[in-house]
Amino acid sequence: MVSMEKKQDICRPFVPQHNALRKTSAEIVSEARQFLRVQSTQRPFTPRDGHRQLFGNSSVRADHTSRPPSTFSLHAQNFDRPDSRPGSGTRLSPLDHKPKFPNPCDAEDLFKVFPKPPADPLEIKRRLTGARSCLRRVGSLPKLPPVEGNTDGKGRSNLGPGQKQLSPKQLPYTDHTKTRGCHKPGPRRTARESRIMHLDADSGPTGCAAGRRTELGNEDNPRSTEEDEESLMWNNKVAPLLQQLETVAAGNSEGLVDHLSDLCESLHGTLAEVDMLGRRCKRRSGILRTLFRLIDVNSAQLNLHIAKLCLALSVSGNNLLNICKLIFQISRSESNDIFFQNNSIIDLLLCVLSNEDVSTSGEALLYCVGTLKFLSGNSLILRLLLDKNCIGVAQKLIHRVHMVEKTHFTIAGHILVQLTATLRNLADHPDSRPLFVSFSILSELCLVLRSHCRDQDICTNISRIYSKLSSYSECRLALAQTPDCYQLFLDLLSKHYQKQDLVVRLLFTLGNLTAKSDEARQQLFQCNCCMDTLLFLYDSYQRRDASPHEHSQKVPPSPSKPPAPTMSVEDDVLVKLVRVLANMCIHPAVGPALATNSTCIKLLTETLELRSVQESEELLVNVAATINNLSFYHENNSAITPSQLTIAKLIVKLVLSSSMDAMLEATRVYGNLSQSKDVRDIIMQNKVYQFVVALLDSKSTEMCFSACGVLTNLALDPLNRASLSLEGAAVKLVDCLRDFGQGDWQLAGQACQALWNLIGGGSEKLLNPQERESVLEILSTYLG
Repeated sequence: MVSMEKKQDICRPFVPQHNALRKTSAEIVSEARQFLRVQSTQRPFTPRDGHRQLFGNSSVRADHTSRPPSTFSLHAQNFDRPDSRPGSGTRLSPLDHKPKFPNPCDAEDLFKVFPKPPADPLEIKRRLTGARSCLRRVGSLPKLPPVEGNTDGKGRSNLGPGQKQLSPKQLPYTDHTKTRGCHKPGPRRTARESRIMHLDADSGPTGCAAGRRTELGNEDNPRSTEEDEESLMWNNKVAPLLQQLETVAAGNSEGLVDHLSDLCESLHGTLAEVDMLGRRCKRRSGILRTLFRLIDVNSAQLNLHIAKLCLALSVSGNNLLNICKLIFQISRSESNDIFFQNNSIIDLLLCVLSNEDVSTSGEALLYCVGTLKFLSGNSLILRLLLDKNCIGVAQKLIHRVHMVEKTHFTIAGHILVQLTATLRNLADHPDSRPLFVSFSILSELCLVLRSHCRDQDICTNISRIYSKLSSYSECRLALAQTPDCYQLFLDLLSKHYQKQDLVVRLLFTLGNLTAKSDEARQQLFQCNCCMDTLLFLYDSYQRRDASPHEHSQKVPPSPSKPPAPTMSVEDDVLVKLVRVLANMCIHPAVGPALATNSTCIKLLTETLELRSVQESEELLVNVAATINNLSFYHENNSAITPSQLTIAKLIVKLVLSSSMDAMLEATRVYGNLSQSKDVRDIIMQNKVYQFVVALLDSKSTEMCFSACGVLTNLALDPLNRASLSLEGAAVKLVDCLRDFGQGDWQLAGQACQALWNLIGGGSEKLLNPQERESVLEILSTYLG
């Protein structure tokens, strides 16, 4: 029979195995039953502004008088008189040429220097008379039909109600070439072509049009022909629509806005049909003047049609700015979103963003992007923006803004605030994630952060984008591959440590990056002043002079989840920060270094002391998980060892709480700390063992496994075995072995070890014969 001393030696404590030769945390986790675990948390809630404004109330620009306004009034008088000729956009430099006049004194022959006057003035008179007689033969020219309807005595068109405009094919035509017998019948000619033909026929080879006769008329001057064709299209198609617009606008009939909107659509289609959009039409000034006057009707629906036409006509300068302001003003009301859904105005806005120069049209671009920011808050329009390559346009605009930042830094910052807010909204859609990756938006935004690191609005918007997208593996990988992103985040945390909504999102992003990547954990830890920055933040947000939630701003619960107790902003920051620490110490090189950091352990212990489970449950759960990860490393100079008794006492309130998560994390901590005899005594004195035994009835395998670990260590002391047996620990261990052992071999092994420590030290009688038979049957089955 084995002696009592030998049986005592056989009883072994519950010690998570730690092999220093292991290189990855995955091996540690698989062999030590996830004693080092990644912590998860909810993404920070992003509230939406109640009112659509260029810069919200939380913006640092909200009180600046120099910022562009969100409200303004626009009337026809605010628009410039449109130019009639297309501008080249290039300023011409003055010529260096100086005209030289001939000097008669230096000339050898005075008659070669000065023009020779006519010898006979009467001859000149005869020549002029002959030319005038040629030009006076206007009676042979065909008269143009009226533009539309009847004409008055002065040849002007009187537009009657219900009358339709004649197309070019419906115009009456008289072929005067048949009367003169000069030409064969040919294609139908314009008025100017017919005029040129008759001049040629009358003047003959030596007349004023000699040498320019062709079958179709003025072939040597195609530009004149094009101008006449444009005039014909204008008179027959465009001018009547403009006149109708002015006539209808002058009235006050029912359905005025709908009628004017339909006419604007017809005008847009007609201009596109006759190729007069853009700056190609020489009479675009007349079109724009008519459109600008309609703005005073003050209808959002009509103004959007007007704006679309004006953008299609390529307005520039002050007119472009006012049109972008007009669209921005319309988009401020959510009730107008319906007008943007089935309208090509979004395409034109994206075209403006793609083509306009930031240095000359920066304010127009600002209101253009501001419009997209508002519209991207609508889920239906959000889908349209993705389909129309809004993310690709944004990426190119970021590049162009970056090129002019040095000379136009203020307007560049304003534009980037709106652009990053738009991208923040686009990031909500699942289909946007591949686009953010393919267009390298995440790395581009890091460049923006470096250039505008002092701009809290830009930094906050980008942090919101990162906090959304870093929850997904493809985006997380793209961000992790961005050079120096970890150092950049730490620098921003240090610079803006008082900006809570920025800090919490950057910490959440770092927590996501370190959750699944061992490389990320090490890179972050090796950054300059990493632990100094994180622990400074921890100390700054550690509330010491007030009770929990006293005089503290609350974080609203997420609308997608059931209501939960509100969390203070300070607690939310610490939840995300402690999660980063818990994830970092999983790395086999980082963990031991953190375990020896006395400041870190002191702050964690202080949080356990200051907070209650009822008000700071998630924070205390994360703190317990971090302590559990750090206590895994048995370093000679570990800062956990001197504090383990304090931690063991403070952790009792987690076990006694009604939170299962808190109980589980506390049990895991006791599983590591109970290797110490002093800690085991605290557990027994505070009756914590009773709760640990009760956890064996849990249906959670994780809970049972952690409880078995604690019981394995408690049973090392002979005095503890009787108390454990009175609580029915042995019977519950057998039940746990029967219920979970076959499907979970690690749990089965831990239950057997706890059972052996409990009954293997001379306490076999703790099991009655029936229970012993049951254990033998279970073990035989498992071994078979």
